[in-house]
Amino acid sequence: MLTTLAVAGFRSLREVVLPLGRLTVVTGANGTGKSSLYRAFGLLADAAEGRLVSALAGMGGLDSVLWAGPETITGAMRRGEVPVQGSGKRLRPVALQLGFASDEMSYLVDVGLPQPGSPTMFVRDPHVKREVIFAGPSLRPAALLLERRGGSVRVRDEEWSHLDWSPASSESVLDELADPVGRPEVGAVRRQVRSWRFYDSFRVDAAAPARLPQVGTRTEVLSRDGADLAPAIATIQESSWRGPFAAAVADAFDGGSVSVAVAGGRFEVTMRQPGVLRPLQAGELSDGTLRFLLLAAALLSPRPPSLLVLNEPETSLHPHVVPAIGRLLTAASKRCQVVTVTHSAALVNALDSAEVDHVELTKDFGETRIAGQGLLARPTWVWGSR
Repeated sequence: MLTTLAVAGFRSLREVVLPLGRLTVVTGANGTGKSSLYRAFGLLADAAEGRLVSALAGMGGLDSVLWAGPETITGAMRRGEVPVQGSGKRLRPVALQLGFASDEMSYLVDVGLPQPGSPTMFVRDPHVKREVIFAGPSLRPAALLLERRGGSVRVRDEEWSHLDWSPASSESVLDELADPVGRPEVGAVRRQVRSWRFYDSFRVDAAAPARLPQVGTRTEVLSRDGADLAPAIATIQESSWRGPFAAAVADAFDGGSVSVAVAGGRFEVTMRQPGVLRPLQAGELSDGTLRFLLLAAALLSPRPPSLLVLNEPETSLHPHVVPAIGRLLTAASKRCQVVTVTHSAALVNALDSAEVDHVELTKDFGETRIAGQGLLARPTWVWGSR
């Protein structure tokens, strides 16, 4: 289980060290950085998949995602004695830093720009400047297992040794050094990150793929867009999670039930509700009903991930259905670690406060901060230096 997510230099996250529990719920007003925190998890997953540069390019490039405020917010700025402004000269290197900690294995990556005068036309493409894999939750010399600085990688076995191989400047060692036998620490971190699952953009419009019949093939993991909903539900209904799925639907829709119709090898979701004389086909379901079924299929997957991250799962749901989502989240956290970003007070209230780590984000001089997190409450995290 992850214990910490650390982000520095990403949009409004000048430096945030987020404590994580079995079920972590992140709330805050609009513009406080919730979406940026969600995307920070995604960037770590992109690094393990070899997509970090393309992911940053899709956000507008490194210049567009870096912290845009002053490098240091002084006491005089906070007191209003001087305007909030930069010094006019950058004192620190351009850096976007991401990392996570667990009790067993931890990882950080530091991304910047090519050195001035580098022989490349791609002078705005991000370069991986530094990566570290270390044992336990705290970065210290004795815990280091692998350290990459630019193109040089050293690893610790009995003693430190340098690899006679240089990773591409735009790639992570998690993707490039995928040798589970020779480098088990890299393989362990890579497997962990690549098992993370993200859901934030289910389509529920009239032309959504989830409303259409789909080829029937066993589907233990719902796709990110929910296009394979019918086979995913059919797979759940042939697993030990059939009962919990049926109970969740009945809980949300006053005794409703879901079936999967099969015609010509294609599966289609149908739903019966009390008082309705025939089953409703997927194309007839309301947006909120379809979204609930997508969330239930994601949360009751027969093959749970190590980490499940949801962004605003309450979107388009009727208020009376939100408590059922809360109960699903609580149940899912017994099987995997869950992080949920939400605007919904009703969803937070539906969760058992004894089971939830509730983190509220605030904005202070353009900087995202964790409400009530003083120096003593902040998890230990050390970035080190390039």
